[in-house]
Amino acid sequence: MGESFGAWKMGADEDVMPNITSANIACGAHAGDPRVMRRTVRSAKQHGVAVGAHPGFADLQGFGRRELQWDPAEVEDSLIAQIGALAAISRAEGVPVRHVKAHGALYNMAARDRDLADAIAAAIKSFDASLIMFGLPKSPMIEAGLAAGLRVAAEGFADRAYEPDGSLTPRSRAGAVIHDPELVVDRAVRMIRDRVVLTPDGRTIPLVVDTICVHGDTPGAPELTRRIRAGLEAAGIHVRPLQ
Repeated sequence: MGESFGAWKMGADEDVMPNITSANIACGAHAGDPRVMRRTVRSAKQHGVAVGAHPGFADLQGFGRRELQWDPAEVEDSLIAQIGALAAISRAEGVPVRHVKAHGALYNMAARDRDLADAIAAAIKSFDASLIMFGLPKSPMIEAGLAAGLRVAAEGFADRAYEPDGSLTPRSRAGAVIHDPELVVDRAVRMIRDRVVLTPDGRTIPLVVDTICVHGDTPGAPELTRRIRAGLEAAGIHVRPLQ
């Protein structure tokens, strides 16, 4: 969330916010700017939504979804600055930052590369070791967070396809983003209730997650998040922010 920039609008944050419990807010590198960040934090506060930093590659033109070859030390320094920017705005609004989730290409690369995952964990730990690090289940991100002594949250994606090894299907491939609301809701419920997810070829793979992500720029995100929450609650699942 908070991925608009200047006069350019991305997503429908004001309509999504009432349906969620945690918000990953862009920190001005891949998207967002100080005014958008502050507006988004205020909206999260109004709706009782936990605030999280969503740092990524400093790549506005590529929206942080292009794989860049950065030295891990450079990644660590950039993330400290990005988390700090959101934390300053959140402090001004009287709202604590609760978690950190890397964005886009940085997230996907760190899910494969332990050095990058360690850089993310090091940035979080050096800034505030009480923050929760989000990451892909069974990936180097979770391993790096635990090794750094951080609390971690394994993250599932309701609107993304998965490969048999548990990785996300690359966005460059057809079907990587799932647009059928009923299918997305069913997948979210199965992730929590049954701890599994279906791959595009019909395999059922184990997937244990603590939090479910929906992308704010997915078309129809407000209605999708509303339906996911309603579906989870109808299945007897209590939805709340991570503590």
